[in-house]
Amino acid sequence: MTLPAPYDAWFPDSPIDGTYGYDEAGLRAVPPAAEPDGFADLWRSWHAAARGVPADVVAEPAGRRGAHEVSVVTFTADGGLRLRAWLALPVDGPVRVGIVHGHGYGGREAPSFERVPHDAAVIFPVARGLGTLNAGVGAPDVSTAHVLAGIEDVEAYVLGRCAVDLWHAATALQEALTDVPGVPADLPLYYAGTSFGGGVGALAVPWDDRFVGATLEVPSFGQYDERLAVPCTGSGEAQRAYVAEHPEARAVLALTDASVAATYLRVPTRVECALWDAHVPPPGQFGVAAGVSAAERAGTGAELELAVHSAGHAEYPGQAREMAAAFAATRGHVKRAVSRATSPRLR
Repeated sequence: MTLPAPYDAWFPDSPIDGTYGYDEAGLRAVPPAAEPDGFADLWRSWHAAARGVPADVVAEPAGRRGAHEVSVVTFTADGGLRLRAWLALPVDGPVRVGIVHGHGYGGREAPSFERVPHDAAVIFPVARGLGTLNAGVGAPDVSTAHVLAGIEDVEAYVLGRCAVDLWHAATALQEALTDVPGVPADLPLYYAGTSFGGGVGALAVPWDDRFVGATLEVPSFGQYDERLAVPCTGSGEAQRAYVAEHPEARAVLALTDASVAATYLRVPTRVECALWDAHVPPPGQFGVAAGVSAAERAGTGAELELAVHSAGHAEYPGQAREMAAAFAATRGHVKRAVSRATSPRLR
């Protein structure tokens, strides 16, 4: 296989051309997937059911990490499942924003604060079945099995359940802050997530008016028309193989397509997309960005901030510089989103 420059030098052993034949202009032209019938009604019904469920948070102190005091919390998630997460509260100063911080398909071994402002209270939920805290709880712990769990029925499909779990994590964060002095009851919430977390975040955020902004880094689960047409080294390959044998599953994936959900976003949203990514094909990532752009054009209140990375899910020259800039950009985006949401002139 002949790879395009500079990727031929960066990834000489890659079995896949992670550009999939696209240049940046071509990726920017990828549209969101077509919306299936009943999409919005389904997600709104799930959200309505989730919002009335108390989190019943139980916390165990876990020590200080930089500017935050960390606890491990257990909360009630979708279907009554008890999931664990990390909760981090600022040591000094008032809490000005709450952040629900998702993760990639590798799960999460510990909280990470690169995108987190010092004045943020953060919950780091770990998806059902994954990571150190919830391995095997409610879903398989291997990504290739996890991504297919419940795929026979959209009501049981794991990606929908994980998105619903994010609403419960937001409730857990709010409940944990109830007794913290000076925290308003209407504290604005922000979502940040990468890869798996970017995809399920795109599915969850549009329906929940507690969120005032989001960052979706190299988001997965977008534009299944594109994803199912090409091989990859990530969880999408398991989906592609399954749909080849069970074509009826395509309808379930359509109802959990992150690019379609993004067309319903109503808040400023930063999307970070990669030009090369053998793990999450770039057309799917840019399809999510296109969904945000469609929402912006429709006047929903969404505003797209698009950042383009040289590559995703791989180490490459200049990566540290790009990621440091991205981390700072998210922190700035959080500040602007909160200011926009709390400004009387912009309400």
